[in-house]
Amino acid sequence: MIKNNKIILLVGLMGSGKTSVGKRLAQRLALPFVDGDREVEKAAGLSLIDVLKCFGPEEYRAGEMRVMKRLLQGTPCVLASGGGSFVAEQTRNLAKLNALTIWLKADLDLLCARTARRKNRPFLIGAETRLKEKLESYIEVEYPFYSEADIVVETRNEKVENTVNRVIEAINKFQQKEKSYAKR
Repeated sequence: MIKNNKIILLVGLMGSGKTSVGKRLAQRLALPFVDGDREVEKAAGLSLIDVLKCFGPEEYRAGEMRVMKRLLQGTPCVLASGGGSFVAEQTRNLAKLNALTIWLKADLDLLCARTARRKNRPFLIGAETRLKEKLESYIEVEYPFYSEADIVVETRNEKVENTVNRVIEAINKFQQKEKSYAKR
């Protein structure tokens, strides 16, 4: 059984399943669920799209980093990060100290299928005709940072509950491994 006194931070590209998996994972673990994107919107008083339009990408990321800093210093919860927030070194360093990080790794076809259905992704606005190309560029840039996560779980085109089960199994294995290292 999972024993956790840290934040469980879900990282991955937009469309990887952080919010849907996170909500169900939080229920299963009896922890609060926090959506990093919603927290950025609350802090700014604007939608993510409007934050990006009004302030530009640098200030968007700076605001996201401030929100993630606050959240990663909070109480245990399941936290779905904003898609690119784990790229920031400060966020990764805080996560290493205060969180168990889980990369929900999705392949390009799955990301394309999931993001094509949603029109509220600020960093994909205007990319409808070249969605695959845009996501490929995010994969190239961001996957090396996500690879620093404690745990990697491949997301698939499956029921969310199946992914949640695999996440819980991966957490249990990780904690057993940590426990055995601590005994040495």
